[in-house]
Amino acid sequence: MSPTLSRFGLLWFTYFAGIGLFNTYAPLWFKALGMSTITIGAISALQAFTRMFAPYGWSWAADHGGHGVALIRLATGGALGCAALLWLLPLLAAWPPTAAAVAPWLVPAVVVLVAGLFIANGGVVPLAEAALSQLLITPQGVDTGRYGRVRMWGSIGFIVSVTAAGFALQALGLPAWPPAVAALNLALVLTAWRLPVVGEPGRHAEPAPPVWPLLKRPEVAWFYASVFCTVLAHVSLYAFLSLYLDALGYGKAAVGGLWAVAVTCEIAFFYTQGQWLHRMSPHGWLKASSAVAALRFAAVALGGQWAVVLVLAQASHAITFAAQHGACITLLARYFPGRLRGRGQALYTALGYGLSGLVGGLGGGWLIEHAGYAAVFWAAAASALLGWACAHRAERADTAARA
Repeated sequence: MSPTLSRFGLLWFTYFAGIGLFNTYAPLWFKALGMSTITIGAISALQAFTRMFAPYGWSWAADHGGHGVALIRLATGGALGCAALLWLLPLLAAWPPTAAAVAPWLVPAVVVLVAGLFIANGGVVPLAEAALSQLLITPQGVDTGRYGRVRMWGSIGFIVSVTAAGFALQALGLPAWPPAVAALNLALVLTAWRLPVVGEPGRHAEPAPPVWPLLKRPEVAWFYASVFCTVLAHVSLYAFLSLYLDALGYGKAAVGGLWAVAVTCEIAFFYTQGQWLHRMSPHGWLKASSAVAALRFAAVALGGQWAVVLVLAQASHAITFAAQHGACITLLARYFPGRLRGRGQALYTALGYGLSGLVGGLGGGWLIEHAGYAAVFWAAAASALLGWACAHRAERADTAARA
């Protein structure tokens, strides 16, 4: 990679290392603060909720003001501030807390800071994706080969962080978690300040074009519908797979190994996607990823007790997530050029990962309580099939629009 792209790769590595550290171990720290399970669940839902508006707000500012990299730096600075306060607050309240010793202001303060952290770091991905796409755009569209080799560093950062933090927290205990979160957010600030400012003209004389007319185009509306349905299917994986495996009797080492299979295959696809994505149209990949996802989650529901089935299902993450993401980035660059790019990326985050996370998390929890874990994976398979149907409609509408 060129030095410029390497800086984006480092940003992805640091950002997703922080996400892995936070999402994996934050519930344990919240529990140590004396929070109830309901409170912990509500805080977890905050991430999906803030993704419904924060990415779009940051991207709207970038599209209208023309300072995307400056906003990335501002967003990472806000995240660092919230992370640093998360570290300091329990120290003020005394550690380790007990049910009788927890200061009454501690839990509400932590909730506010976590919400602030999510709002701040919610701007990093869409703004960075838009800046990176601008660097990689060619007359034929986004250079997917070089994009994949940058984006894979996010997956590497995630798996390195989760693995290293597991050993570190085992040795040092949960008090080491808040300073580790603050340290990774400091590293994120430093990487953001190393990003190049490329092709940003500053404040524009003319207002940015509106995004709503694009959303009313059938090919764009069906594209976002396919993203929502396919990612909604994956919420079963992100939110409930570890719990399902534990209920089936798998040990923690096996659970971790299965997650490692998925992320390793994801990294391999990102690294080589330049060899694969051109073999089908972006819509063809959307349909393929949805079809494979339907098979994947049906297999998990039906054969979760067999390790070989789970290994194959996790290996398919290369198609159901990595290939789907690559196809989405290609279509976003096509549908949202120029000063629309940031808001297109933000809507991808909001509809694909915000709304789907909120619906899937709440709906999946209700479904598990009433019908068991297997039911949520059958529902995921059905959602993936619906994603295939939406991608098919998007392809037909796109073909008609380009005729």
